[in-house]
Amino acid sequence: MEIGVVGKPNVGKSTFFSAATLVDVQIANYPFTTIDANVGVTYAVAEHPCKELGCKPNPQNYEYKDGLALIPIKMIDVAGLVPGAHEGRGLGNKFLDDLRMASALIHVVDATGKTDAEGQPTDYHDPVEDIEFLEREIDYWIYSILRKNWEKFAKRIKLQHLKLAQAIADQLTGIGVSEEDAFEAIHRLGLDSDPTKWSDKDLLAFVRELRKVNKPIIIAANKADAASDEQLERLKREGEKRGYIVVPTSAAAELTLRKAAKAGFIDYVPGSSDFKILKPMSTKQEKALQLIKERVLDRFGSTGVQEVINRAVFELLQLIPVYPVEDEHKLTDQFGNVLPHVHLLPKGSTPRDLAYKVHTDLGKTFLYAVNAKTHRRVGEDYELQFNDIIKIVATAR
Repeated sequence: MEIGVVGKPNVGKSTFFSAATLVDVQIANYPFTTIDANVGVTYAVAEHPCKELGCKPNPQNYEYKDGLALIPIKMIDVAGLVPGAHEGRGLGNKFLDDLRMASALIHVVDATGKTDAEGQPTDYHDPVEDIEFLEREIDYWIYSILRKNWEKFAKRIKLQHLKLAQAIADQLTGIGVSEEDAFEAIHRLGLDSDPTKWSDKDLLAFVRELRKVNKPIIIAANKADAASDEQLERLKREGEKRGYIVVPTSAAAELTLRKAAKAGFIDYVPGSSDFKILKPMSTKQEKALQLIKERVLDRFGSTGVQEVINRAVFELLQLIPVYPVEDEHKLTDQFGNVLPHVHLLPKGSTPRDLAYKVHTDLGKTFLYAVNAKTHRRVGEDYELQFNDIIKIVATAR
């Protein structure tokens, strides 16, 4: 799974990426600082089952700190987007190519309105327009792929009696569209099963719906500490009207805290509302941290960066963490490690889905599962829950 960090130049996009991943990237106040996509690992953070069960885990594919599971997620920071990107303006073609396989997008917006549509400093630019323009660029990018040979494509589907959703998914496989995505978009709009009857308006409406399904977006209202309450409230209100989650964010504050923690000056868990000073630092450093405490943490409850990531994973993508074990009593694998692995699965997944995630053979030979929390046997129709601990029982091969 991959999450893309997107937005126009100069809104703090690369700062957000660096704060989320601690990957050093070039950060500067001019357009197109990012030319080649930066790739790193960030973490979705959730309460760990051991906090409830009183155990001590031995994590192998995630990290554990203070009762929290830090689950790794691939993140990509792509080149800044300007109006007309789908036609090749700016670094548009590269931008759109870089986010092809992203499962979700974090749209970093300058909540202060101090950056114009081209990424240049200005007195005021409506950040709501940035939300609309990103939608438009992605929509027309996908539309251009489908529209190119649509008449021939639609006729072939009809003549060969192909499954419409599957045929569209095959056409858009390069941007990560699945048959389920295409079917969902068609179903939501009630479009005719005969694509030769679709008008250009139908095709564009389909593309817009497909974007919502395949590339869901969350808004990081960045530079929130420099924005007024009125600005943030309007951005949140207008964003929510369009179906978006909008989170006040200060990427610069998060980056400062993460770097201070990495250097051992403070104890800080991403997403926290406070930090603990561990060793002496300069007066300048202390003052900077105090300002972050007053202007960001006390005002918003966190820097917002971790909240954006968590909500992208757990709300937008509707994923849940599930822990497979071999011993449901000791909660261990075959080597005695306590809750060593966690897998993120879509809501509605079953124990057999988990079995396939662990190993293909385990999925094929699945018999039943045991819920380690309740010690009850469950079948393949059981719907997995957030933080379930599951033992898979399979036939011998």
